[in-house]
Amino acid sequence: MSLLQAIVLGALQGATEFLPVSSSGHLVLVPWILGWPSGDIVFGAAVHLGTLLAVLVYFREDLWRMVAAWVDTLRRRRIADPYGRLAWLVVVGTVPAALAGYFLEGWFERMFSTPLLVAILLLGTGAILALSERRRPREPKGAHEGSWTDAVLVGLAQAAAIAPGISRSGSTMAAGMLRGIRREEAARFSFLLSLPIIAGAGLLEVVKALSKGQGAGLVLGAVGGVVAAITGFVAIRSLLRYLRTGSLQPFAYYCWAFGGLCLLLAVVRG
Repeated sequence: MSLLQAIVLGALQGATEFLPVSSSGHLVLVPWILGWPSGDIVFGAAVHLGTLLAVLVYFREDLWRMVAAWVDTLRRRRIADPYGRLAWLVVVGTVPAALAGYFLEGWFERMFSTPLLVAILLLGTGAILALSERRRPREPKGAHEGSWTDAVLVGLAQAAAIAPGISRSGSTMAAGMLRGIRREEAARFSFLLSLPIIAGAGLLEVVKALSKGQGAGLVLGAVGGVVAAITGFVAIRSLLRYLRTGSLQPFAYYCWAFGGLCLLLAVVRG
């Protein structure tokens, strides 16, 4: 992998991790189209940790309040604060993806070597986004007003998004909106929900790299991680601002266009 490729793939990871267009799908399809290496375990760990940093920095005030309120719920044994409830919703919503990642890791990993399947799943992401805009309630609620059922269903959407081509942010936003959560609040909950999963994925890749003695790509990994952190922060801020008035429909069109192009290329290349 060259320095230019590390920069491009780091930016791709940072942006598409939070824009509802599937980072895993893009990191499979873009290198496949261009004939680039997709990056080793060290690079994967670095860009995941970069996107983790972007979430931590952007939501630092919310996270501090959530942790403090969550500890208070343990001490008082009741939930009396919106931030405490939001923290517990994140905990509950994390469980499905954690279980799916643990028990179905090998099954999901095999999908990364099949661009045709990834392209089809990207088309599915577009359909999910379009459906959420058509079926969302007219009187939505805030994320902290969600029920435990809402958290589980959004968590199941996040679990399904381990498959490359299904957008994690897109599927969780769509699930939240279909459960009656406001568009911008659904995105905020999606980003907060990503923290444990991104941290877990990054840590797992670090452990794999250490166990295999891989360390030659540290410099390129560091470059990719920094770029992913910067572009991830910009993507979070830009998307939340956009969703105050904009819809997910343009992202659905993009997924259909890019997924359709990759599907055509996969058929032509055989």
